[in-house]
Amino acid sequence: MSRKLFRQEAVDHQKSYWNGRVILLRGVSSVVITACCLTFLALAIAILCFFSFTQRIDVDGEVITLPHPLNISSPQQGFILRQFVQVGDTVTRGTVLFELDVSRTTSVGNVSDASISMVQEKITNAEEIIGKLKENKEDFLKTTQQQITRYENSLKETDDMLVAARRGLADMERTLEGYSGYLKQGLITKDQYNGQHSLYVQQQNTYQSLSSQKMQLELQITQLRSDLTVKSSDIDNQISSQYNQLNDYRTQLVENSANGTIMIKSTIDGRLESIAATPGQMVEAGSSLAQIKQIHDVKYYLMLWLPDTSLPYVKPGDVVNIRYDAFPSDKFGQFSGKIISISSMPATRRELSDLNNPAANSDSPVTLYKTIVDIKDKEFIYKERKLVLANGLKARSVVFMEERPLYMWLFSPVYKIVQSLKGPGDE
Repeated sequence: MSRKLFRQEAVDHQKSYWNGRVILLRGVSSVVITACCLTFLALAIAILCFFSFTQRIDVDGEVITLPHPLNISSPQQGFILRQFVQVGDTVTRGTVLFELDVSRTTSVGNVSDASISMVQEKITNAEEIIGKLKENKEDFLKTTQQQITRYENSLKETDDMLVAARRGLADMERTLEGYSGYLKQGLITKDQYNGQHSLYVQQQNTYQSLSSQKMQLELQITQLRSDLTVKSSDIDNQISSQYNQLNDYRTQLVENSANGTIMIKSTIDGRLESIAATPGQMVEAGSSLAQIKQIHDVKYYLMLWLPDTSLPYVKPGDVVNIRYDAFPSDKFGQFSGKIISISSMPATRRELSDLNNPAANSDSPVTLYKTIVDIKDKEFIYKERKLVLANGLKARSVVFMEERPLYMWLFSPVYKIVQSLKGPGDE
């Protein structure tokens, strides 16, 4: 049986012994507690009644420029034959950028080159035919005009001879009348009168012959002039036909040339920002070849996609805050912008897909409306370096919506419950 070192009474006394002095604090007055509670309650009610909160949403967007940068695409499949510009070059409208070879090659050679060669031969033959027709026309006109001139000269001589014959015939007629009087008077014999009458008849025949010759010359001249007009018209028609054929050949040449090589030109004035193809590279139809950015009168805007739930609260003229992905807000802060237009029609899937919006591939896409925001600051300085916005720059914008007192936001669940408990509305 073991023995204890201390008595049990000593141990119990040590347990109940106080090591220090007990000091009791006086409690706070109930009046003070009541006053503090009432003050806190009044402050909370004042904040709920007189302070308000504006609902806001974050909307994705991107920077756009007007006019937009031009993306030069390949119209057909082929390979780049030559490149005429370099990145950074300033180009004007109509400047040739690339030469694209779209020809086909078979076992007998290049199809486009063979077609072009054949059409060029046809063009050469048509031009030679036109040249010969023009020479024939000139020769015919010259020869016919010479014949007309000779006939006109003969007609003039015949007219002179006819005038002389008419005078001679009149003289002989008067002489014959005199002989007839002489015959009656017995001054001449009948044979003398008959001889004179025979001469008058000969002169009359000569006059009639000259008249017939004049008529034939006039008919001949008229026929030559008619032939000149008709033949010239025929040759002109042949020349016109050959010209039409020549134009057809030239059209075929252009088409065959287009099937061989294509010159890709710039349609705007600007600076070449990038080149996506090099000489010898095969490109598909629609492949991007280069990008051209206009450098004059360029305006920067932010394009946002507002959900339909925000339309009742957002209007043109509202101010939004902008945070660019390339310029973090913790270093560069937020930028200001003003809404200038909101589309009245929702964006289609095709439009969202063309603008690479993720909502276009969603199974249940949200109804979005395109909104244009005017950006206040297009450029800014950071560490003595000038930073400028660029087309396609991604950004997030804080759009401010409905503003309500705090108590209304506090009782929003109650409003929803009350609305759900209502019956059908009156018509």
